[in-house]
Amino acid sequence: MKPAPLRNSVEQVMKDYLTALNGEKPHGMYKLVVGEVEAALLKCVMEHVDHNQSHAADCLGINRGTLRKKLKDHGFI
Repeated sequence: MKPAPLRNSVEQVMKDYLTALNGEKPHGMYKLVVGEVEAALLKCVMEHVDHNQSHAADCLGINRGTLRKKLKDHGFI
């Protein structure tokens, strides 16, 4: 079985989230979604590389300093 593309998964979760609001107008969704996705991405990648920051930075295509800042921002270190 081929996994669904990431975009499809994100779209479905967003549709479910908006439906759950029951007509309430959402505010600040961009910041909310980007923050949640970034935190999940960092957590998964760090676990995948056994918390090796150099390897995680390489996987993410960012420098290690940027990774450390993001990890601190999300409370991982």
